[in-house]
Amino acid sequence: MAIFPLPRPLVETNVRAALAEDLGDAGDITTLATIPAEARADAVIAARKPGIIAGTALAEAAFTLVDPALKVEIVTQDGGTVEPGTEVIRLSGPARAILTAERVALNYLGHLSGIATATGDLVRAVEGTGVLIVCTRKTTPGLRTLEKHAVKCGGGQNHRFGLYDAVMIKDNHIAAAGSIAGALQAAKAATGHMVKIEIEVDTLDQLGEVLEEGADVILLDNMSTEDMRKAVEVNAGRSILEASGNVTIDTVRAIAETGVDVISSGWITHSAPTLDLGLDWK
Repeated sequence: MAIFPLPRPLVETNVRAALAEDLGDAGDITTLATIPAEARADAVIAARKPGIIAGTALAEAAFTLVDPALKVEIVTQDGGTVEPGTEVIRLSGPARAILTAERVALNYLGHLSGIATATGDLVRAVEGTGVLIVCTRKTTPGLRTLEKHAVKCGGGQNHRFGLYDAVMIKDNHIAAAGSIAGALQAAKAATGHMVKIEIEVDTLDQLGEVLEEGADVILLDNMSTEDMRKAVEVNAGRSILEASGNVTIDTVRAIAETGVDVISSGWITHSAPTLDLGLDWK
């Protein structure tokens, strides 16, 4: 699966905002006070725990935006696996720049690599089933594109990016619309042929109603594995079936083996632990 690079304008916009937040009006007063302007150094960012790397472009930008004279070599590309001690980025140049950019670079790299690692754990757990692991809109405000990139680095796929690129009819939409049939009919009338329509169901009875109307994707929300198996049988390949709810490393294989097509997880973006990476002087 191809991992496309993040657009440079997006990277720089995010990193400039992070640096501005960190530097404030006075800059890095600790480094300015203790490190001579002419001091140079070599350093390396390396993994302290095993995982999958994501966010190297943001880390690189953090250093080069602080000082373009800093040489940054990405040793482990996004999507690469690491073990404790594996080098990710090598740095050479003005010592002040390395110290000033260090935390912003590590924040992006650790957070996004944590998402990639958590995604990779789920992907490996369902290996051989043909099921796709996808993320959701449960992302950090302002970081959605970056976090969804990290999911791809971990071997997962992206669900819709926002409210604008696919129809997703949830339980509250159904309640407000008055019925499953009414919600689906209205969605089909309002959207063009290029827009996918997904609808959430909680029960097999609701699934039957959806299949009468037709939908591109049906989300099976918090169903038991037994009900998911029945849903796969009843669906008979008519719609893509997505399972969601109670997806953990312990449950994901059993969910995949029900025969669903997709498993979505909000946890991989909103609660994945940061991957432990560190910067050390050489």
